Amino acid sequence: MPTDETAVAADQTTDVNDRQGWEDEAEQPTGTKLPTRCDGPSTWINITSKKAYHIPSWWNGTKYKDGPGGSMTVSVTKTGTITAEISGTVTAEANLVIAAAKSSITYKVSGSVSIATGHTYTRNISRNKYGHLQYGAWGYKVTWKKYRSTGDGCDGVEIGHGTATLPTSETGWKYWETAT
Repeated sequence: MPTDETAVAADQTTDVNDRQGWEDEAEQPTGTKLPTRCDGPSTWINITSKKAYHIPSWWNGTKYKDGPGGSMTVSVTKTGTITAEISGTVTAEANLVIAAAKSSITYKVSGSVSIATGHTYTRNISRNKYGHLQYGAWGYKVTWKKYRSTGDGCDGVEIGHGTATLPTSETGWKYWETAT
């Protein structure tokens, strides 16, 4: 009996992202050292790490599963908004976290992104696998710290920290496969 060298064991899963290399495996430091301010605001926020991340849209009609094998064609004709999620030890001004991310990561980061889609996508599913498609925004998970000027020189003292999930205006499909 001939063997298929490309066959994958049923207990293995394959995570295939249509934007190869987009999502980071681990958080990436932003290279920001401990902040100093001589002539600036009395409080400020620094983004300390970032991780590229696909932020799913959770409204109906944007997540699909099909298989095993074959192909799947999906279409989204929905509108909605994906918003930033910010948490931390103090009530942070969301606009300050977003502004800090815009200046240290990319200007594309925003507090929310509205999606009005008419996007159709077709993907082949590996034999004996189930394909999954999820629509969403390509964005970032970040960590942030809030500092206050000590009034003594240019140093700052940390007064809060947290995390944020920040969408960009780039939207699209994330694809992955599972054994079941």
